Amino acid sequence: MSRRQVQLAGITLVVTLAISAVSYLWLQQELPLASFFRRDQTWQAMVNRGTWRVGMDPSFPPFESLDAAGVPVGFDVDLARTMANAWGLESEVVAIGFDSLPDALKAAKIDSIVSAYPYDDRLTRDFAFSTPYFEAGLRLAVRDRAPVTSVEELAGARVAVEWGSVGDMVGRRLQREGMELELVPLETPSAVIIALANDASIDAAFVDNVTLQQAQRSGIPIRGVGMPLESNPYVIVAPIRAGQLQQQIETTLQALKDNGAMQRLETTWFSGAQESVGTQNEP
Repeated sequence: MSRRQVQLAGITLVVTLAISAVSYLWLQQELPLASFFRRDQTWQAMVNRGTWRVGMDPSFPPFESLDAAGVPVGFDVDLARTMANAWGLESEVVAIGFDSLPDALKAAKIDSIVSAYPYDDRLTRDFAFSTPYFEAGLRLAVRDRAPVTSVEELAGARVAVEWGSVGDMVGRRLQREGMELELVPLETPSAVIIALANDASIDAAFVDNVTLQQAQRSGIPIRGVGMPLESNPYVIVAPIRAGQLQQQIETTLQALKDNGAMQRLETTWFSGAQESVGTQNEP
């Protein structure tokens, strides 16, 4: 065998071993080898188009709604715009009914879902979920000066809940578990907040974190106690194979949390402000 043939044989062996190693690693992760080499077509299409198409159902203020001129506004609208700006792109809001959002993403009619969308482990085979950007779960709320520091201290308390809500169900579960508390069912979350703030006979309330934050930002002297009793994190949803987009989302979300931009969005949209705050690039 000539020196040239020996060199070619060596190169062939190295390439074969490299391919085998990559194949083994991806099989260990139960991922198709083809995805290792596949480009992120979603991200490439976004760059070529110059826009990030985000699907949202504009019927859930303060996260997304339509203003008097029919223009989408809200927390998620500003969040999407701020993130897109950080990537050198523009955000393009595509209004879609909430239940149809996953189908629209699967059909590539949108690039991501940014619509106060809760994490759903039933969809993880088809979609990738970001880390949470807002926790909307159930909170124990009390008046500012109340001495309560945990749900365990509610024995004998009168607790306001929205009739038939998650808070109502959690209260009934606590009763079944032996806690002596009286549930006071009311028709709406607003009625629950008003009762907690104004009715001295009400000791606490179970409300979702969206309602709690809106009440706090409007000046009602109440506070949340402890961790969520039931978690309901809002996340950004991307195609399962859009690895580069997923990485961009994670990096930018973390930057927005670190530099205070996320907190500023909450301050604006949970205090009833109507103007958009995401028009500047805040990476």
